[in-house]
Amino acid sequence: MAKSSSNRIIATPSSYAREHYLYVQEVGTLQSLEPHISQRQNLSSYLIFIVLKGSGYVSYDGCRFNITAGDCVWLDCTKSYSHESSATDPWSLMWVHFYGKEAPFFYASYLKQSCPFLFRPQDTMAFTDILHHLYQIHSMKHSLMELYANRGLTDLITLCFGENLPESGEASSIPEKLKQIHDYLDEKYAEKINLEELSSRFFISKFHLSREYKKIYGTTIGNELTSRRISHAKSMLRFSDASVEAIALKCGFQDAGYFIKVFKRAEGMTPLEYRKKW
Repeated sequence: MAKSSSNRIIATPSSYAREHYLYVQEVGTLQSLEPHISQRQNLSSYLIFIVLKGSGYVSYDGCRFNITAGDCVWLDCTKSYSHESSATDPWSLMWVHFYGKEAPFFYASYLKQSCPFLFRPQDTMAFTDILHHLYQIHSMKHSLMELYANRGLTDLITLCFGENLPESGEASSIPEKLKQIHDYLDEKYAEKINLEELSSRFFISKFHLSREYKKIYGTTIGNELTSRRISHAKSMLRFSDASVEAIALKCGFQDAGYFIKVFKRAEGMTPLEYRKKW
């Protein structure tokens, strides 16, 4: 007797998709009829599934977790994992196995920002709509199937980030002091700013500030300042006749030589080359 009923599509990506896209390996739905363990490891794959009904267990990173309807899981399948439906409350799932050259970087970034592999989305329909769409386009073999799949998987990953990063939700979830510092950087980017000065001005430990700022905004304060200075410099290069030297000073760089070096590292060209191209 079958232990589960499933509808799945197993996909084989083109060589172009393997090289350039996120791509579906397998997508489908499952209705468990009785408890059974699905266990794998060492797969070059990532698995996102959401529990539609029922409950069960997932084992990952050496721990076992109870999951129920409405829970979402994002797993790195190179690691050992297993999941099992409850005997008394069999579950139904929607899932997708996917991969792509950028997939490990997305997952590493997700974990780096302390996002959990198991979470409970506020809007499960946003997830199930994408999973259903991925199933449909692979069922129909649309001519743009792989391009649409890349977009769908990107949207799905974005939802995972959005459910677990404070800046993606209500602004009120960001600590007030960090918002003040963020605004201060936007206003004072051209001035000499360092952690010690910010720590003193906002009465916050520089170590706590450094850690929490990166956790909330996904970048260091130093990188934030550099990004803002480069952005303002690009605007001046395009919409003013100011010299490179003047722009460097107005945007907070200590001298033109250092500005050129940082600009080229960020944009792959010198400020004058940027001005000519844009």
